[in-house]
Amino acid sequence: MLMFFLGLLALYFGYALYGRFVEKILQPDDRATPARLFADGVDYVVLPHWKNMLIQLLNIAGVGPVIGVILGVKFGPIVFLIIPFGNIIGGAVHDFVAGMMSLRHKGANHPALIRMATNTPVYVAFSVFMCFLLLLVVAVFINVPAALISGMVPSSAAITVFGVPFTPVLLLSILLIFLYYITSTIFPIDKIIGKIYPVFGLMLLIGTAAIMVSLVWHESFITPNLLKTNPESLPLFQSFQEKNPILPCLFVTIACGILSGFHATQSPIIARTMISEKQARSSFYGMMVVEGAIALVWAAAGYAIYNLMPEQINANPNHVLLVITKHFLGSWMGSLTVIAVIILAITSGDTAMRSLRLSLAEIFHLDQRRAHSRILLCLPIIGIVIALLFWSNIDKKSFGLLWNYFAWGNQVLASFTLLSCSVWLFSQRRNGFVTLIPGIFITFIVTTFILWTSPEHGGPYGFGLELPLAQTIGLALALLLGFWAWRSGNHRIGDIPDDPEYTANAESQK
Repeated sequence: MLMFFLGLLALYFGYALYGRFVEKILQPDDRATPARLFADGVDYVVLPHWKNMLIQLLNIAGVGPVIGVILGVKFGPIVFLIIPFGNIIGGAVHDFVAGMMSLRHKGANHPALIRMATNTPVYVAFSVFMCFLLLLVVAVFINVPAALISGMVPSSAAITVFGVPFTPVLLLSILLIFLYYITSTIFPIDKIIGKIYPVFGLMLLIGTAAIMVSLVWHESFITPNLLKTNPESLPLFQSFQEKNPILPCLFVTIACGILSGFHATQSPIIARTMISEKQARSSFYGMMVVEGAIALVWAAAGYAIYNLMPEQINANPNHVLLVITKHFLGSWMGSLTVIAVIILAITSGDTAMRSLRLSLAEIFHLDQRRAHSRILLCLPIIGIVIALLFWSNIDKKSFGLLWNYFAWGNQVLASFTLLSCSVWLFSQRRNGFVTLIPGIFITFIVTTFILWTSPEHGGPYGFGLELPLAQTIGLALALLLGFWAWRSGNHRIGDIPDDPEYTANAESQK
């Protein structure tokens, strides 16, 4: 329990101290933001600061800080150190700098930002990769909440749709969630997302707070040493860790809460709704810190259950979530908390689809002010997601592959983002090492994972190299790309200016 509270304190002081340090590097000022300069009533809409913070939190949180950490805490107590420190110097910096970069360039989406820092071939490859990943995110974040709903509601025998079996509750849940995604993607951001996210955010925070209070109560009065490893659980933890080496598996398993490339696709959404740059630290860095705190709470809850019920270590994390909520909160409050987690997944899936629409519109120069333009752009997205949903529900193995590819693809995005942000910072004569160091690290992690993983190693298809060789190649490539980012940024000083209209506005404010 001590490590848990130290982790929470580290997050607080990280926001207050390191977050302020990064803010001084980025120098937010009083110039007019994209929401004021390019207001269109659809995507560029000024929203209150508190709404922007909640939208960003729910956009980035997904099921990672809950389901991901329930799985990832099997790596042991080291998780309670890695989550806060990785968050402070990695994930929160990643979100903050990417968000500010978007703010300074008309609220540009991720592919456009990558193009500024690299070149056309990299931009094209990245755009294809990112769009594919966002499609996976939409499919995953339809399947996961639908499966949780199905697990809570008794259902009759499965029915078959085009050869794929679904329970009636699962099929109805998938249909309703997907229809919501389509609607929220097409409607202006203030009409649906801006109205319902505050309620969803409150539910998430209340549910997480309830779990934390219950954990402290149980540790203090019911089950002392709740977070101390049970001798019966120890061999099961060790078995998991032998099959999943910390470097690289931990940082791929627990992405949300430490560092997640998906977040950079979400930051432009509120970069287009903020009225002041000075809100950026609390909106980007601060909400990632809050996500880290949420991840710590659920990691502690997962670890406690594994100690109390060692047989749950080998159970599906969705099932463990239900066990956690029932044990610590009871049936009624536990059900509300599971609903909050379901909402958490849904509120990342809807904005993933919105981000995909915005990115495609930017890539193909499609005006999105008219509703019919947004609908036409969404039609191919809808078709591809339907195909992914049917494929991923053929059997559990299909969904497992979908989740695994999303997990490491997410960290590929983080690598691209951090290295590109480093180029931008160095080109602005600013301290680019705040993004370069975590960028080198996550590049090492994801390269090692891709080179090492394989079905034989219990993961998705990769190269299946021996771990030491994969780590050596991963480190060499990470250092090489880090050197490229440093050299490229310093050679391009003055070549990546802020948007001219935005800069002229800044000068007029002085």
